[in-house]
Amino acid sequence: MTSFASQVFARVDRFCRPLPMVLNTFLVFSITGEVSYLVLLEAPLDADQKKTVWSAWWKAAHLLAQYFMLGNICWNALLFLRTSPSIKGVFLSGEGMGQGWRYCYTCETHTPPRCSHCYDCNVCVLRRDHHCVFFGQCVGFRNYRYFLSCLLFMWSGLLYATLMNAEVFLVILKEGVTVHSVLLLLIPWLMLVSGQVSARAFAFAFIADTCVVGFLLVSAFFFFHLVLMLRGQTTREWYSTRRPYSLGLRGNLRHALGLRWYLCWLCPLIPSPLPGDGMNFQVTGSLESTR
Repeated sequence: MTSFASQVFARVDRFCRPLPMVLNTFLVFSITGEVSYLVLLEAPLDADQKKTVWSAWWKAAHLLAQYFMLGNICWNALLFLRTSPSIKGVFLSGEGMGQGWRYCYTCETHTPPRCSHCYDCNVCVLRRDHHCVFFGQCVGFRNYRYFLSCLLFMWSGLLYATLMNAEVFLVILKEGVTVHSVLLLLIPWLMLVSGQVSARAFAFAFIADTCVVGFLLVSAFFFFHLVLMLRGQTTREWYSTRRPYSLGLRGNLRHALGLRWYLCWLCPLIPSPLPGDGMNFQVTGSLESTR
């Protein structure tokens, strides 16, 4: 019985793991499609301007901006998934072991400082920050650049989409703050199921709400990791308030984003080699926790 339950749990776990990434991908492309529709068919609002040269250039600029952000989100996400931050394929020499090295009984090897075992990935990860549920992979030494760049363009894209959807909120609230308009904004699913709104109105309200909620969540996550990067910390080190590896503002940027930290955020294809090997770090402060 226990073996059967374990098999069922394992199958459910395998089925559920990719769901956050599938949902995230669906929402990204849905928001892009909705904003493209707003740009091409609904804007500008003045009917006299819809067939002018200014309108054509305005639409081209908006489409170029949003697909530039979409391309960066997708390409950074792809490179993040294809870049393994684990110790697989890394030669961990025991001769250089010093302070901070530990033994992992699961991987059966000594691991360097800032490296920890991930039980979701079932492997030790170099300079492990956390396990990203939405991508199903750990954020570590080699893929941190792609993770942060993806967050940057998700944040800017959601900010752009929220501003573009401001007209949707104005249309919903044009007759005032009524029970119908409030319920459509807060629980559009219920309004659709009960037949109170059309599928078109539901789609616009749902995506507009998703843009606002997504922007707030991604903002918190992005700025938290931005602060960590500038302080030279990982999430695990932030919990213990330790900053033993901080190299100053410029040094922290170089170690997180690579030697071309000032350019690499523009496009994931710009090469930006990381200094160091992910195993040896310059200690600039106390390794002891202050908590």
